[in-house]
Amino acid sequence: MKRFLLTLAALFAATSMFAQTNEEILARMDAELATLDSNGFSMIMEIKIPILGTISTNMYTFGDKTKALVDAKGEKSIIWSDSVTDWEYDVNKNELTITNAKSSKSSSDDSMSALKGVTDGYDVKLKKEDDSVWYFVCTKSKTNTNKDDPKKMDLAVSKTTFLPVRTSISQHGVTVTFRDFAKGVAEADVTFDPSLYPNAKIVDKR
Repeated sequence: MKRFLLTLAALFAATSMFAQTNEEILARMDAELATLDSNGFSMIMEIKIPILGTISTNMYTFGDKTKALVDAKGEKSIIWSDSVTDWEYDVNKNELTITNAKSSKSSSDDSMSALKGVTDGYDVKLKKEDDSVWYFVCTKSKTNTNKDDPKKMDLAVSKTTFLPVRTSISQHGVTVTFRDFAKGVAEADVTFDPSLYPNAKIVDKR
Protein backbone atom coordinates (compact mmCIF):
# COMPACT_ATOMS: atom_id res chain seq x y z
CA MET A 1 0.00 0.00 0.00
CA LYS A 2 2.81 2.38 0.93
CA ARG A 3 4.57 1.62 -2.34
CA PHE A 4 1.36 2.26 -4.26
CA LEU A 5 0.89 5.64 -2.58
CA LEU A 6 4.49 6.63 -3.33
CA THR A 7 4.01 5.66 -6.99
CA LEU A 8 0.76 7.63 -7.14
CA ALA A 9 2.45 10.67 -5.59
CA ALA A 10 5.31 10.48 -8.09
CA LEU A 11 2.86 10.22 -10.96
CA PHE A 12 0.91 13.23 -9.69
CA ALA A 13 4.11 15.24 -9.32
CA ALA A 14 5.17 14.38 -12.88
CA THR A 15 1.75 15.31 -14.23
CA SER A 16 1.81 18.62 -12.36
CA MET A 17 5.28 19.35 -13.68
CA PHE A 18 4.11 19.08 -17.29
CA ALA A 19 0.78 20.85 -16.78
CA GLN A 20 0.86 24.23 -18.48
CA THR A 21 -1.37 27.26 -18.34
CA ASN A 22 -2.77 28.90 -21.47
CA GLU A 23 -0.35 31.77 -20.98
CA GLU A 24 2.65 29.43 -20.79
CA ILE A 25 1.61 27.55 -23.92
CA LEU A 26 1.11 30.75 -25.93
CA ALA A 27 4.36 32.27 -24.64
CA ARG A 28 6.16 29.13 -25.84
CA MET A 29 4.39 29.44 -29.19
CA ASP A 30 5.57 33.04 -29.57
CA ALA A 31 9.12 31.94 -28.71
CA GLU A 32 9.01 29.19 -31.35
CA LEU A 33 7.64 31.60 -33.96
CA ALA A 34 10.54 33.93 -33.23
CA THR A 35 13.04 31.17 -34.07
CA LEU A 36 11.55 30.73 -37.55
CA ASP A 37 13.13 33.96 -38.77
CA SER A 38 16.65 32.55 -38.48
CA ASN A 39 15.96 28.90 -39.34
CA GLY A 40 13.91 29.15 -42.51
CA PHE A 41 10.31 28.00 -42.50
CA SER A 42 7.27 27.19 -44.59
CA MET A 43 3.54 27.61 -44.13
CA ILE A 44 0.30 27.72 -46.07
CA MET A 45 -1.89 30.82 -46.16
CA GLU A 46 -5.46 30.60 -47.44
CA ILE A 47 -7.75 33.55 -48.10
CA LYS A 48 -11.42 32.74 -48.65
CA ILE A 49 -13.38 35.56 -50.29
CA PRO A 50 -17.13 35.39 -51.01
CA ILE A 51 -17.91 34.86 -54.74
CA LEU A 52 -14.19 34.98 -55.68
CA GLY A 53 -13.37 31.74 -53.87
CA THR A 54 -10.17 30.68 -52.11
CA ILE A 55 -6.62 31.83 -52.83
CA SER A 56 -4.06 29.36 -51.50
CA THR A 57 -0.39 30.23 -51.09
CA ASN A 58 2.43 27.90 -50.05
CA MET A 59 5.07 30.20 -48.57
CA TYR A 60 8.77 29.46 -48.04
CA THR A 61 11.25 31.81 -46.36
CA PHE A 62 14.97 31.84 -45.74
CA GLY A 63 16.47 35.11 -44.51
CA ASP A 64 15.50 37.88 -46.96
CA LYS A 65 14.53 35.40 -49.67
CA THR A 66 11.02 34.11 -50.21
CA LYS A 67 9.16 31.83 -52.58
CA ALA A 68 5.38 31.63 -52.89
CA LEU A 69 3.28 29.13 -54.85
CA VAL A 70 -0.06 30.80 -55.50
CA ASP A 71 -3.25 29.11 -56.69
CA ALA A 72 -6.23 31.39 -57.31
CA LYS A 73 -9.08 29.38 -58.82
CA GLY A 74 -6.74 27.50 -61.13
CA GLU A 75 -4.60 30.55 -62.00
CA LYS A 76 -1.20 29.41 -60.77
CA SER A 77 1.96 31.43 -60.29
CA ILE A 78 5.29 31.18 -58.53
CA ILE A 79 6.84 34.28 -56.98
CA TRP A 80 10.41 34.69 -55.77
CA SER A 81 11.95 37.70 -54.03
CA ASP A 82 15.35 38.53 -52.57
CA SER A 83 14.23 41.99 -51.36
CA VAL A 84 15.97 43.56 -54.41
CA THR A 85 14.28 41.77 -57.32
CA ASP A 86 10.93 40.02 -57.73
CA TRP A 87 10.37 37.22 -60.25
CA GLU A 88 6.81 36.11 -61.01
CA TYR A 89 6.24 33.09 -63.21
CA ASP A 90 2.74 32.68 -64.65
CA VAL A 91 2.34 28.92 -64.98
CA ASN A 92 -0.67 29.14 -67.33
CA LYS A 93 0.98 31.65 -69.71
CA ASN A 94 4.56 30.36 -69.35
CA GLU A 95 5.53 34.00 -68.76
CA LEU A 96 8.17 35.34 -66.39
CA THR A 97 7.87 38.94 -65.19
CA ILE A 98 10.86 40.58 -63.51
CA THR A 99 10.45 43.75 -61.43
CA ASN A 100 12.23 45.66 -58.72
CA ALA A 101 11.13 44.36 -55.34
CA LYS A 102 7.86 45.98 -54.34
CA SER A 103 8.94 46.22 -50.74
CA SER A 104 11.85 45.25 -48.54
CA LYS A 105 9.28 43.49 -46.40
CA SER A 106 8.00 40.21 -47.80
CA SER A 107 4.44 38.93 -47.56
CA SER A 108 5.68 36.17 -45.27
CA ASP A 109 7.14 38.84 -42.97
CA ASP A 110 3.73 40.51 -42.91
CA SER A 111 2.11 37.18 -42.08
CA MET A 112 4.60 36.50 -39.31
CA SER A 113 4.02 39.97 -37.85
CA ALA A 114 0.31 39.21 -37.79
CA LEU A 115 0.91 35.98 -35.90
CA LYS A 116 3.45 37.21 -33.36
CA GLY A 117 1.58 38.31 -30.26
CA VAL A 118 -1.60 37.21 -32.01
CA THR A 119 -3.43 36.83 -28.69
CA ASP A 120 -2.62 40.36 -27.46
CA GLY A 121 -5.94 42.08 -26.81
CA TYR A 122 -7.82 38.79 -26.63
CA ASP A 123 -9.26 36.60 -23.91
CA VAL A 124 -8.04 33.07 -24.57
CA LYS A 125 -9.94 29.94 -23.60
CA LEU A 126 -8.87 26.34 -24.13
CA LYS A 127 -11.77 24.83 -26.07
CA LYS A 128 -10.45 21.25 -26.18
CA GLU A 129 -7.31 19.19 -26.61
CA ASP A 130 -6.22 15.81 -27.87
CA ASP A 131 -2.96 13.90 -27.72
CA SER A 132 -1.21 16.23 -30.17
CA VAL A 133 -2.99 19.59 -30.28
CA TRP A 134 -4.43 22.32 -28.03
CA TYR A 135 -7.47 24.11 -29.50
CA PHE A 136 -8.04 27.68 -28.32
CA VAL A 137 -10.79 30.23 -28.91
CA CYS A 138 -9.57 33.83 -28.73
CA THR A 139 -12.30 36.42 -28.06
CA LYS A 140 -11.63 40.13 -28.42
CA SER A 141 -11.22 41.73 -25.00
CA LYS A 142 -13.55 44.52 -23.94
CA THR A 143 -10.48 46.71 -23.44
CA ASN A 144 -9.36 46.15 -27.04
CA THR A 145 -10.49 49.26 -28.91
CA ASN A 146 -8.78 48.46 -32.21
CA LYS A 147 -11.61 48.39 -34.75
CA ASP A 148 -9.52 46.39 -37.22
CA ASP A 149 -9.11 43.44 -34.85
CA PRO A 150 -11.60 40.62 -35.51
CA LYS A 151 -13.99 39.65 -32.75
CA LYS A 152 -12.82 36.05 -32.62
CA MET A 153 -9.99 33.79 -33.72
CA ASP A 154 -9.52 30.05 -33.66
CA LEU A 155 -6.01 28.86 -32.81
CA ALA A 156 -4.64 25.32 -32.71
CA VAL A 157 -1.14 24.72 -31.30
CA SER A 158 0.99 21.60 -31.65
CA LYS A 159 1.98 19.90 -28.39
CA THR A 160 5.14 18.65 -30.08
CA THR A 161 6.53 21.75 -31.81
CA PHE A 162 4.51 24.49 -30.07
CA LEU A 163 3.97 25.99 -33.53
CA PRO A 164 0.47 26.88 -34.74
CA VAL A 165 -1.21 23.99 -36.48
CA ARG A 166 -3.93 26.28 -37.70
CA THR A 167 -4.96 29.88 -37.11
CA SER A 168 -8.25 31.08 -38.59
CA ILE A 169 -9.54 34.65 -38.62
CA SER A 170 -12.82 35.84 -40.14
CA GLN A 171 -13.93 39.42 -40.68
CA HIS A 172 -16.25 41.17 -43.12
CA GLY A 173 -16.94 37.85 -44.81
CA VAL A 174 -13.26 37.16 -45.52
CA THR A 175 -11.54 34.23 -43.79
CA VAL A 176 -7.75 34.07 -43.52
CA THR A 177 -6.17 30.80 -42.41
CA PHE A 178 -2.51 30.09 -41.64
CA ARG A 179 -1.61 26.41 -41.33
CA ASP A 180 1.05 23.72 -41.61
CA PHE A 181 3.98 25.64 -40.15
CA ALA A 182 7.28 23.81 -40.48
CA LYS A 183 10.92 24.60 -39.77
CA GLY A 184 13.73 23.82 -42.14
CA VAL A 185 13.91 25.64 -45.50
CA ALA A 186 17.25 25.81 -47.31
CA GLU A 187 18.39 28.89 -49.23
CA ALA A 188 18.37 26.88 -52.47
CA ASP A 189 14.65 26.23 -51.95
CA VAL A 190 13.84 29.94 -52.26
CA THR A 191 16.47 31.13 -54.75
CA PHE A 192 15.25 31.87 -58.27
CA ASP A 193 16.93 29.69 -60.91
CA PRO A 194 16.36 30.93 -64.48
CA SER A 195 17.64 27.65 -65.96
CA LEU A 196 14.40 25.99 -64.84
CA TYR A 197 12.36 28.16 -67.26
CA PRO A 198 14.41 28.30 -70.49
CA ASN A 199 11.37 28.65 -72.77
CA ALA A 200 9.40 31.18 -70.73
CA LYS A 201 8.52 34.55 -72.24
CA ILE A 202 10.53 37.20 -70.34
CA VAL A 203 8.92 40.52 -69.40
CA ASP A 204 11.56 42.70 -67.73
CA LYS A 205 10.01 45.75 -66.05
CA ARG A 206 13.03 46.90 -64.06
